[in-house]
Amino acid sequence: MPLQGAMNALMRTLLKAPGISRFLGERLLTLYVVGRKSGKLFEIPVAYTKRDGKLLVGSPFGWGKNLRTGEPIDIQLAGRRRTADVRVVSDEAGVVELYGVIAADNKNFASFNNIGFTADGSPSPEDLHRAFEGGARVFVLTPR
Repeated sequence: MPLQGAMNALMRTLLKAPGISRFLGERLLTLYVVGRKSGKLFEIPVAYTKRDGKLLVGSPFGWGKNLRTGEPIDIQLAGRRRTADVRVVSDEAGVVELYGVIAADNKNFASFNNIGFTADGSPSPEDLHRAFEGGARVFVLTPR
């Protein structure tokens, strides 16, 4: 992931650009996450999946530890900054289920997270469990 920092910087810029942000906003949003220890604001572009009026974001990365259920965060969605309520899913059954929903919806997410597919096209249960064991969490965002 040596180019990840450069790609994140590019995506943050594009997600703020009028016009372009509407197109990219169909799959990507920016999370504004405040570090619990540092107090520093991090702008993190992430893929999301829409489900039942909510946005699902899955990640194994450490920044997710800064998000807490019931503590809202700011997001940039389709060029518009707004607040979203957060529910963190960190139990195995919940992560496996929702990571599967995200992977089935977004093949790039699946590839990035090393989630393969079974013969019937479903996300691999073994890979979903491996993602959980690697620290994956799912964040259910409800934009206001």
